[in-house]
Amino acid sequence: MAEALTIGAKEIAGHEFLAFTLGKEEYGIDILKVQEIRGYEAVTRIANAPEFIKGVINLRGIIIPVVDMRIKFNLGTPVYDQFTVVIILNIGGRIVGMVVDSVSDVTTLTPEQVKPAPEMGTAFSTEYMIGLGTIDERMLILVDIDKLMASPEMGLIESLAA
Repeated sequence: MAEALTIGAKEIAGHEFLAFTLGKEEYGIDILKVQEIRGYEAVTRIANAPEFIKGVINLRGIIIPVVDMRIKFNLGTPVYDQFTVVIILNIGGRIVGMVVDSVSDVTTLTPEQVKPAPEMGTAFSTEYMIGLGTIDERMLILVDIDKLMASPEMGLIESLAA
């Protein structure tokens, strides 16, 4: 039995991650946080909301905020095409949509495939990274999506249920 790798109190051995792209980089989030994946559709803008909050959508009677991660992390001007998707997340009982360039696959990472995140000057704060996952020639930036969505600058989730 493989020993579980723990990075920042997150046990990630054998966890499955949904891989998605933002710009030229590939990211991964815990698949258990993903409720569904939808094609990008028009959103209803909310007055005075931060620019990265695209607006809200009605998801089967539930109004959910939609965040464009490309705008949030200054990754250039977003282009909405047939590959653009909204990942519907369930974070601490709160439903949130996250716009990304595309999704590629779901992958299982072993402890040997996950390395701690180095400190670096990127648009994406290492504070929200679990580590780096390596799959052959690919590298996934593993995101602590709970911590990111609950961060004060996102202002989307007041507090996470323990």
